[in-house]
Amino acid sequence: MFTEETLIKIKDKFLDFLFEIGPDILMAIFVFILGLISIRLISRLLGKSFRKYNIEPSLATFIQSLVRFMLFAILIVSIGTTLGIKTSSFVAVIAAAGLAIGLALQGSLANFAGGVLILIFKPFKVDDLIYVNDQLGIVSNIDILYTRLTTFDNRIITIPNGTMANSDVDNRTMQDKRRIDITLKFSYETDIKQIRKIVVDTMRKHPRVLDEPEPDVWLDGFREYDMKVVARCWVAPEEWWPVYWEQLEAIKEALDEAGIIIPIPRNEVFFANQPVYKSNSMHKNYSPKG
Repeated sequence: MFTEETLIKIKDKFLDFLFEIGPDILMAIFVFILGLISIRLISRLLGKSFRKYNIEPSLATFIQSLVRFMLFAILIVSIGTTLGIKTSSFVAVIAAAGLAIGLALQGSLANFAGGVLILIFKPFKVDDLIYVNDQLGIVSNIDILYTRLTTFDNRIITIPNGTMANSDVDNRTMQDKRRIDITLKFSYETDIKQIRKIVVDTMRKHPRVLDEPEPDVWLDGFREYDMKVVARCWVAPEEWWPVYWEQLEAIKEALDEAGIIIPIPRNEVFFANQPVYKSNSMHKNYSPKG
């Protein structure tokens, strides 16, 4: 059992301790409350600023989270300093924790860095149609670590941002218009001027084809059995696929109406002891030997 004298000594030491650190505790509580109010106020101001200047939502969320993390770290250090803890101790703990986390999350840190680069330089944004790593899809979400694509057959593809930042990304909706190229082939006897008129007139009739640049048709090469012709027109990026399919069908129907047949390669086989075969102007007389 404690004697009365011992209890009095404990009481005096406790009171001395309270008088010694009491002001520091009160100051730490004040700093904590003031810090929370300041962090909330700064977060709200950042949110309003991002909305005012139309900052990308993913980038805005990332910056707000990063700023909050830094402000809470500063608040913890401030409270510790108020209580008499040396700042160097906090620095050592934070450095050790950062090293351990960095070693454990090397891949995630690469994705994090890739996400930062994507959000800052914006090679693509949400709702863009992109082609990357043999995948074609619409960007549905950009997180700090991953980017998600929605394909045309409604699959979700998740790609690490580290991979995205180091890949060639084909953004097919960044520009205000895209060109449709349709490759056709015709026999050498076909009139190229007639082909140009039929195909250009057909493409111009489509309501979603742009007037500028104008649709055009060009001879693009000579091949063994036919000549290659390329038809081109311009559309809005989101109209590319439907217009492409509709133009293919419309051009086929227009060529059929004009009686122009798309050539098909054919092989002629001759048997021994047949009469002498006389071909058209593209071949010499051929006399098979037995």
